[in-house]
Amino acid sequence: MLAHPLAPDWLARPDDVNALAPQLWPSSAKRGGERGELEVGGVRASRLAAEYGTPLYVIDEADARARARRIRSALEAACARVGTTGTAYYAGKAFLSTAVAQWMAAEGLNIDTASGGELAVALAAGVDPARIGLHGNNKSDRELDQAVRAGVGAIVIDAVEEIDRVAAAASRHGRVQRVRLRTNSGVHAHTHEYLATAREDQKFGVPLADIEQAVERIRDHAGTLEFLGLHSHIGSQILVADGFLEAATRLLAVHARLLAGGPVPQLNLGGGFGIAYVASDEPAPIADLLDRMLDTVAEVCRDLDIPVPAIAIEPGRSIIGPAGVTLYEVGTIKDVEVALDEGGSAVRRYVSVDGGMSDNARPALYGADYAVRLASRASDAEPQLVRIAGKHCESGDIVVDADYLPADVHRGDLVAVPATGAYCYSLSSNYNHLARPAVVAVNRGEARLIVRGETVADLLRRDVGATDALEAPRPEGSRYS
Repeated sequence: MLAHPLAPDWLARPDDVNALAPQLWPSSAKRGGERGELEVGGVRASRLAAEYGTPLYVIDEADARARARRIRSALEAACARVGTTGTAYYAGKAFLSTAVAQWMAAEGLNIDTASGGELAVALAAGVDPARIGLHGNNKSDRELDQAVRAGVGAIVIDAVEEIDRVAAAASRHGRVQRVRLRTNSGVHAHTHEYLATAREDQKFGVPLADIEQAVERIRDHAGTLEFLGLHSHIGSQILVADGFLEAATRLLAVHARLLAGGPVPQLNLGGGFGIAYVASDEPAPIADLLDRMLDTVAEVCRDLDIPVPAIAIEPGRSIIGPAGVTLYEVGTIKDVEVALDEGGSAVRRYVSVDGGMSDNARPALYGADYAVRLASRASDAEPQLVRIAGKHCESGDIVVDADYLPADVHRGDLVAVPATGAYCYSLSSNYNHLARPAVVAVNRGEARLIVRGETVADLLRRDVGATDALEAPRPEGSRYS
């Protein structure tokens, strides 16, 4: 049958509206039981919703760990092939909790943090400080003190004026602090404008033309700073290798010149490896991407007649993103007649759920596309084009712009949105005073809470004027309790 006239060109009408595209879901995701409901990590969607409520973030622990292992192994193999070593940092900004930090450390990854709060989580998880890095374009003196005092393995310097501040913190604590220098390579990554972080006119890093002078200034603090090498991060959700290869080529040219003034043992090529959010997305396999990156590094080093440096990368989304699923409960369903440019009209079905942009800001921020499937049951009804809308007072509060659900979807059904492990909880908010959802880890038929969900009472406790309301007696079972 033909696709719906309101469907985007990339969205095909499914032959089986119950099918789960494997590239979008955790490896354990399947349909089971008499009703054909979604299971993740061996746990049924209805059980999760009944125990923890909805919206609910669900993370497949085994899937996340397996992705971390594969990336680490692929990096180590690619590096060994060209005669160097590699270290993978898990980028905590994608999603960080003490449990996730412990999983990543157990799988051999270091932890990359981007604030004092993220650093505190990694330390609370018991991660060896020497395996933690700290980023940030505007690190406070308190955050620098926190990092140096803890003994983090590397601070990524983001501006020339930060050099003296890191050196001062190291002096105060009697340490020699290892540092990298973030470089704005000028490479334009193929991604959303807000996700491209190496264009010339933006807040991150030091321009290539200023690197040698900045490194000289770092080396002037020989008693307090140890220079590890250059750092690059060209953006996020990048599906092709070209930008990484060009960035590595540009950085190695500077790296070679820096060797004349002292050791430059490492090169950090950052992260940003993309994932599939809809079935038409085709990200490059991580192993292939890393092979191409290391081949380029080795070739450029041969041309420059320099040793291949130790390589670091910082994947986050590609590890935790596909391991996550968000469950919602369906509420209001509304059919809207839409005029077509070519004449006539078509019906778009709006399916509203009990969350929205407060638990997934990416569609509103970046126009990000997601998929959706009925989770509480399977259905033999015909596919119906739907738009999954949130419950916020914004017309842009859309969770899934376009996908197909069974035509018999109704109030009370559960739906699931895959690939939500990254940049959903970490970007969540309390817009319209919605409480942020819980995060649950599933593994081998068991579920455990790893981040508690908020209640309205939690929100009121932060409101100084609500003290009396909190202290007043409330009926048993009140949702404010």
